[in-house]
Amino acid sequence: MHSKEYEVEIGGKKITAVFSDLADQANGSVILKSEGTVVMATAVISKDGKNNPGFFNLTVEYLEKFYAAGKILGGQFNKREGRPSDQAILAARMTDRTIRPLFDHKIKNAVQIIITIIAIGDADPKTLGVNAASIALHMSDIPWGGPIGAVHVSKTKKDPTIQINDYIPNADEAVYSLDLLVCGKEKTINMIESMAFELSNEEMGECFDKAVVEITKWEEFQNKLQKEIGKEKKIFEKSETPSDIVSLFKEKVIPMLDSGLFSDESKKVAHEAEAIWKEIVDKKYEDDEEDDCKHIAYDHFHNYLDGEFHRKALVENVRADGRKLDEVRTLFAKAGGISDVLHGSGIFYRGETHVMSVLTLDGPESMYAIDGVEAQYKKRFMHHYNFPPYSSGETGRVGGINRREMGHGFLAEKALTPVIPEKIKFPYTIRVVSESTASNGSTSQASICAATIALMDGGVPITNPVAGISVGLMTDENDKNKYVLLTDIQGPEDHYGDMDFKVAGTKNGITAIQLDVKVDGVPVNILKDALVRAQTARLKILETITAEIAGPRENISPNAPKILVVKIKKDQIGMIIGPGGKNINAIREETGTEITIEEDGTVFVTGKNGGADKAVAIIEGMTHEYKVGDTADAEVVKIMDFGAFVRFGHDTEGLVHISEIAPFRVEKVSDILKEGDKVPIKIIKVDEKGRLNLSIKEANKDFFKPKV
Repeated sequence: MHSKEYEVEIGGKKITAVFSDLADQANGSVILKSEGTVVMATAVISKDGKNNPGFFNLTVEYLEKFYAAGKILGGQFNKREGRPSDQAILAARMTDRTIRPLFDHKIKNAVQIIITIIAIGDADPKTLGVNAASIALHMSDIPWGGPIGAVHVSKTKKDPTIQINDYIPNADEAVYSLDLLVCGKEKTINMIESMAFELSNEEMGECFDKAVVEITKWEEFQNKLQKEIGKEKKIFEKSETPSDIVSLFKEKVIPMLDSGLFSDESKKVAHEAEAIWKEIVDKKYEDDEEDDCKHIAYDHFHNYLDGEFHRKALVENVRADGRKLDEVRTLFAKAGGISDVLHGSGIFYRGETHVMSVLTLDGPESMYAIDGVEAQYKKRFMHHYNFPPYSSGETGRVGGINRREMGHGFLAEKALTPVIPEKIKFPYTIRVVSESTASNGSTSQASICAATIALMDGGVPITNPVAGISVGLMTDENDKNKYVLLTDIQGPEDHYGDMDFKVAGTKNGITAIQLDVKVDGVPVNILKDALVRAQTARLKILETITAEIAGPRENISPNAPKILVVKIKKDQIGMIIGPGGKNINAIREETGTEITIEEDGTVFVTGKNGGADKAVAIIEGMTHEYKVGDTADAEVVKIMDFGAFVRFGHDTEGLVHISEIAPFRVEKVSDILKEGDKVPIKIIKVDEKGRLNLSIKEANKDFFKPKV
């Protein structure tokens, strides 16, 4: 085995790149090591462009292996890795979004990046994976516009200082006050994924600045490696658009676009023109065996639209639908009103983008257990996003979930997590499902708004309402300093624009950011301007939301289960559970409740129709520690010559001595008491063994009248 190692220091952490013949059939490969974490990335390009789907065919896979965590996971009958975890899919998406803009999308050959997690130590495998993908590509013969660098920027709730690559293994959402991944090149940024607890624009801008410094170190390291061991890049000939296609397009399509592309009917006009152009092209090349000419002609349509949207925005400050550059589309918000059965609901419109979100509340038993290779914890807040075909006026497959839906769902979840109340204050498991019912750009941000409304409609005491907005960008390819920002981008501006900068937050600050670009990168100063633009729009949207529902409703839906919280001593947990769970199962069966006991003795009881109250009464009775002076109602369970044993509370027994039965002399206990009698008692003594001495006469001196 031949191998060579190179070292670099990023954010104060040593990282080792290992190049060997371990995966020598790939076009490029590397193993990155840091603090015990080891990842391998491979880059492969297909031998030819056959079976090209009509677009640049890039796939990125992020493979988690159980052995990486030293575990044998899986079910009893299957110990192999199955479908990718949610975290693996999100990690693959982050790498894809980082490297995709730097390819020439006219390449017909398929490109595949596979990141394999070999070992998980104290460094973030996701961040290492992005950098490993960049190195594998940069060292390979695959043409690509990299390298890029990726750094993790964070703050914790215990330490507000900005940290670089300070990864906390097995951390849940409650640890970080800022969790930010920044990728880029040449002092620009081309991918961001972030969750923040109401961070200011200035603080976020500072994080961008610090990230760019470390990204530059990654670039310098990779460029040095490329000069020493990098392969010569392949050259792919670029196909020119035939002159007859240009003429045909100018004659048949441009007049349609000129008359309606920049109007209220922009989306409709573009779709109709594209359909006509496709029909013309298919007819012209119906006898051709190769599809290359067709694809070149199809691309000409999109290249024209791309140029027109850029020209109009940059030169004339004109947008597709006629709005001002900083204008938000028409807004609408509705809280509740769908059905009394639902625990909470919200509807939000922004122009032609419409989303409905529905809230469901349940007890702690319904928490989502994350049992993955990298992390193991329980989630009590979930947001899921669906994008059915009808929302874009199309037909298609229904069922399952794709990577885009998962990514949008998690973005909204990150945006809302910082305002979700603590478990001790609101112990419910919370699930919000957002249905995109009509789409014309930025349904993910509309989902954040609709979900906020649903949460407040359901009485979830969120700390502040959250809204999201997307800011777009049009740049001049000949003059990088010339650009315009577009607030609240719609479909065409998203598709043909250079940036989709999604920013969510409250009136106090940012809670989530996601950046995707179609250019090499965006300068930090432009992103800082976009943060300001997003804040202005966000505050406007929050006004619409709070005008409909000012804050969380005082009470949750009567259809939601009731949750009561009881605190018991740690040494009482075993008594409540009982041998083999006998006691707790009996309470569950008797009351129809779910009972969750935390290690610190906190007990959550979930039930309906009075079941929770009944279960709490039983638990409090079982764990109540009686003291001298306490009173209760009791039942006589055994008569003795010297007194009577009585039972009260939940199976607590004590002795009433014959002298404590009545305020007069009692000759024989059975003369005035029998088993089953109900009597008041007062605790008058607790001996060293915890036995209770009781008195009826001190509880009620008039309970027994002396015989006349």
